[in-house]
Amino acid sequence: MKLLFLYSFLLNPSIDSSKTELLNEVVITANRSAYQEFQTPNSIKVLNKKYLKTYAPRTAPEALMGVNGVFVQKTNHGGGSPFVRGLTGNQTLLLVDGIRLSNSTFRYGPNQYFNTIDPFSIEKIEVLKGAGSVQYGSDALGGTIQVFTAEPEFGSKWKTNLLGRVATHRMEQTTRGEVNYGGEKLAISASFGYRNFGDLVGGKITGRQSPSGYDEQMGNLKAKLKLGKGIMTLAHQYFEAKDVPVYHKVVLENFAINEFQPQRRNLSYLKFNQKNDSKIFNEFSIIGSLQMTYEGRNSQKNGSTRLISETDKVYTKGLTTNVFSAFSEKWTANSGIEIYHDLVRSSKIDAPASPASSEAPKFLRGLYPDNSTFLNYSLYTLHQFVQNHWQFSAGLRYNGFSIIVPDETIGKTNLTPQALVPNVSVAYLIGSKSNIYASYNAGFRTPNVDDLGTLGIVDFRYELPTNNLKPEKSNNYEIGYKFRTNRFSAATALYYSDLQDLIARVKVPNQVINGYNVYQKENIEKANIKGIEAEFEGLISKELKTYGGFSYTYGQNITKNEPMRRIPPLNGRFGLEYRKTNFFVRPELLFASKQDRLAQGDKDDNRIGKSGTAAWQIFNIHAGYEYKWLNINLSAQNLTNKDYRTHGSGINGAGRSLWLTLNVEI
Repeated sequence: MKLLFLYSFLLNPSIDSSKTELLNEVVITANRSAYQEFQTPNSIKVLNKKYLKTYAPRTAPEALMGVNGVFVQKTNHGGGSPFVRGLTGNQTLLLVDGIRLSNSTFRYGPNQYFNTIDPFSIEKIEVLKGAGSVQYGSDALGGTIQVFTAEPEFGSKWKTNLLGRVATHRMEQTTRGEVNYGGEKLAISASFGYRNFGDLVGGKITGRQSPSGYDEQMGNLKAKLKLGKGIMTLAHQYFEAKDVPVYHKVVLENFAINEFQPQRRNLSYLKFNQKNDSKIFNEFSIIGSLQMTYEGRNSQKNGSTRLISETDKVYTKGLTTNVFSAFSEKWTANSGIEIYHDLVRSSKIDAPASPASSEAPKFLRGLYPDNSTFLNYSLYTLHQFVQNHWQFSAGLRYNGFSIIVPDETIGKTNLTPQALVPNVSVAYLIGSKSNIYASYNAGFRTPNVDDLGTLGIVDFRYELPTNNLKPEKSNNYEIGYKFRTNRFSAATALYYSDLQDLIARVKVPNQVINGYNVYQKENIEKANIKGIEAEFEGLISKELKTYGGFSYTYGQNITKNEPMRRIPPLNGRFGLEYRKTNFFVRPELLFASKQDRLAQGDKDDNRIGKSGTAAWQIFNIHAGYEYKWLNINLSAQNLTNKDYRTHGSGINGAGRSLWLTLNVEI
């Protein structure tokens, strides 16, 4: 058990941890090693295995819906982009098992890449709000979201899981199988799943939203081997979604076809972790990874005889080392080195839509310059100090980059930006029940290949490449309070983010290409974001608890003197949970207020419109029952059949529907 948890226990030795009914989660992301969430001087939200089992989310992004301080936008049914403190896309960092999912082609604004994580493979999700640049590097302006996939267990012998899920209106048909083996020194887990999603059916007026359905398949393999004092882990993750329509493009714009085909991700990694008796090298880990993302896009205008097929492939090699040091009873640290290298391959084919046509295809420049490279290297150190009731944390990261974009239109771009970012926090632990803290986190995001090399149609504009961009920067300030007993917990945080040198698209005067206005990126904007988050959880009785929370975000573009784009409205949820023996039922209300504080870019976006997004409230019930080898989960969504849309989305949410999941353990 880590030092801070022992410290809390010493402050109140009468606590019997075996009788604690509200869990104090162990979190990794905030400090790159295990600490109790209550003692962490950050705003961090944990979605554990029990939470995920209760909600049985359809996708990884949908697991975050309703989570305090997170707002999920859906451009299409096969996507989902989490907003953390008003920022998303390449301004919020995504990690899987300590490895960067974010790469150099992640774009500003919503994207679909968090959907490439198999939701059934997830053990835990941690959302670190307003921090992460010192811990994990570029892109964590809004925060960091890290997924931890399930680990095979030593000594568990053979175990097989078979899962099936169906939904009303044929909105989902899923089958998945998993095999686990755990011996004394070797543990293995393997799984494969296939999923068919029909068109998403919205509320009473919306009805069936076609085309929005698609297919996907995923597979996972993880093996752990004990080697002396260490553990070697070998893992592979595979995901592929096929024929994923971009619904609003087909319905609202002049497209007969607009789809992702395919959306694919492969991640392989080798990890070695060892604990030692040494104070300096108390625990050591090294991860080598190879990740490939493949994004294909097909589009055809109404009345056109030509089909445009674009392909972007990103090959990412990664190497991460981390050392946990326990210098004394009061001083611990994490230090390490990270290196990532992206190779971007991009192409475009303009071909006849009819196979019978005798016309020759045209091979064109892709969305990005082919063979662009992006090298990201860094050194970091994070330190934690405890003195009586006080806890101090401080860290520093040096990050360097080498970015080469060989563009034919503007010539070769070779940038070498650097950043040195700190963080510092202080917490005062009032006994074992209260924690008041203040923190400062510097953040940065270096311009990537998408910023520098994009040429083509993006959303509702035509974008040109550029070669003169600087990193975006942020200064994030937060004060918060956490309270916890064995029957009640609450947390609240006030935050303020100062954003500088933001990269924005600037309209090129008097230029139109293919009917679209022309834009180019520049470092021109300053902005700030401020907000409040609050949540609680309380046990009414042994079987019944109540929970809830809300978050409010206010973003202002100082340069343009207008609201920031896509800022989520006031949103939250409240509910009850009754859980006894092997049964639970969890009714809850999710809500969002109207968002009519709009930037000009919001008003021009056909997913939002000039009047903004209407307020909504939906009522869901989740229930489950376990009997020996059988687990049943039933979710009744949107019982009032409300028509609603999360702000900035291109498709409405599901209407009244039932989702049944059966899991058999053999």
